[in-house]
Amino acid sequence: MSENEKLQKAVELTIASGYQLDKEAFEFLSMVAATEDPTEIMNKAIRVMADLPDKPMFIDRRFLEQLLKGPEQSKDIIIQPCEEHTQKLTEPQPMITEAKKLFRPYSKEVEARINIIEDPGAKLDSKGTVEGFLEYFRDRYKRLEKLLRQRIDVKSAASIIDAFRAPANTRLKIIGMVTEKRESKQRTILTVEDLYAAATVLVPQNAPQEVQKKARSLLPDQVICLSVVKTRTSLLIAEDVILPDVAQRTQHKASEPVYAVLTSDMHVGSTKFTREAFNRFILWLNGKYGNEELREIASRVKYVLIAGDIVDGIGVYPNQVKELAVKDVYKQYRLAARYLEQIPDYVEVVITPGNHDAPRKALPQPPISGVFLETLQESRKIHSLGDPCFLSLHGVEVLMFHGRSLDDIISTVPGMAYGHPEKAMRLLLQGRHLAPLYGGKTPLSPENKDSLVIERVPDIFHAGHVHALEYGNYRGVLTVNSGCWQEQTEYMRRNGFMPTPGKVPVVNLETLEVTVVPFS
Repeated sequence: MSENEKLQKAVELTIASGYQLDKEAFEFLSMVAATEDPTEIMNKAIRVMADLPDKPMFIDRRFLEQLLKGPEQSKDIIIQPCEEHTQKLTEPQPMITEAKKLFRPYSKEVEARINIIEDPGAKLDSKGTVEGFLEYFRDRYKRLEKLLRQRIDVKSAASIIDAFRAPANTRLKIIGMVTEKRESKQRTILTVEDLYAAATVLVPQNAPQEVQKKARSLLPDQVICLSVVKTRTSLLIAEDVILPDVAQRTQHKASEPVYAVLTSDMHVGSTKFTREAFNRFILWLNGKYGNEELREIASRVKYVLIAGDIVDGIGVYPNQVKELAVKDVYKQYRLAARYLEQIPDYVEVVITPGNHDAPRKALPQPPISGVFLETLQESRKIHSLGDPCFLSLHGVEVLMFHGRSLDDIISTVPGMAYGHPEKAMRLLLQGRHLAPLYGGKTPLSPENKDSLVIERVPDIFHAGHVHALEYGNYRGVLTVNSGCWQEQTEYMRRNGFMPTPGKVPVVNLETLEVTVVPFS
């Protein structure tokens, strides 16, 4: 048996016993494998830890070094207890490896090309006043009106006041923000406003099915264009609903085959965190897990993007405390850091916050900072950005968004479901806004600029939050909801969430093709 095969067997034994090696411990084990049997070392380590009152989750280098000094010294080994409760684990599936082949990461020799295009969470200016909200919605209207007027079929849209002045039976188009929507007897009645007036628009029962479907999908506070007919009164009859939408486009692509891992919703600190799967993910990034094809993909990973919910947080949902292994948010971030530090140094890690993370919940969210960021950055560099943010990776433009507003879309719009988040993400692109509904489940901050308007169309739209992996392509935009690393909680079960943990979408930035790598 080769040294690599022995090392692999030792790692499998460690994981099956409910423990994990940190980065330095793994390097130490690799170094001594030339003269010592690593499986015997780990068997001895597991026997020692079985007698400890507080069992750790991570095994560090110092522990292994002391263990090899001999029985006298090993009696004095002390391991700091891990904040996470130890759980009884079932033995994972055997790792499929090509350990005999040396892992040479292609991306290690590639210089990172990461550019932050926009990070609105880093420059917040809200005062939280009524006037602030008024300015916020005015800014939203102006930005989305501008996007609508870029469409050839909307350029000549009239104001609502001009529509009122038009003769009966005149056909024209107006732009307005939906302030109210009522549905009855297969009719939809909309109240829309521009900066100067409001109008009532009827989508009649005899309207084409496509128009009725569009009307039912509208959300309050969306800015839209309506093709209408003026009646003898001030009532307007809708003939079509036109959204800002994105035009079909040619995607930017990298000039070399580097890959980006898109993931989210780690929820470190939860008893439902799939730590065995995440450990396999870390081993894969280091070239220690997977067959030849998967190791080749790992060798080209240059970026890991984590779109929020790094930790499970405290008091986020009812009775959460019953499902917390770590009941201190500071300790949750320290534990998360132990995982993230094992990602290879040549891989750029980008994190944004989610609704479970430490920053404020209102969008846009500021980056994870302060002591929480310091904890995460103790042993490796991490790019901490706000939610949402817009960045470029090797020329490929990525819109990262945790996806809190998907709750509002799925619960409000007919035909949407938590199991198919990509459909809801398309609706956000069509409306060119990341959180159109105010007053729902998504808190919004009244900033001077509505930075949730999707003015710049990305090549990749990456979201999470709903814990379901799904991806597609909408008019040249790769839409990816990246799943999670958390098994179904009681709260998810009551609300009908069926998560897909441990399945990671990896994007080839040269072709924008997606490969899903399973670790569960």
